[in-house]
Amino acid sequence: MNIISILIGFVTLAFGLVAFIPLLGWMNWFVIPIGIVGAALGALSTSRSGRNLNLVLIVIFALRLMLGGGIF
Repeated sequence: MNIISILIGFVTLAFGLVAFIPLLGWMNWFVIPIGIVGAALGALSTSRSGRNLNLVLIVIFALRLMLGGGIF
């Protein structure tokens, strides 16, 4: 489960880096739920690295979404 969570984290990172391009910030609305799924799968495993990776990515992309005016 941890390896699947890490792979989902890398997919989230790849899509999230594209979402940092100006005018593509709306992609964060799709990236954050992918990270949540990865964090949930990481929580089911005994290792914590996949969960922590996804949680960090969720926080970073949520901050980017807030700075872009997508939340609040």
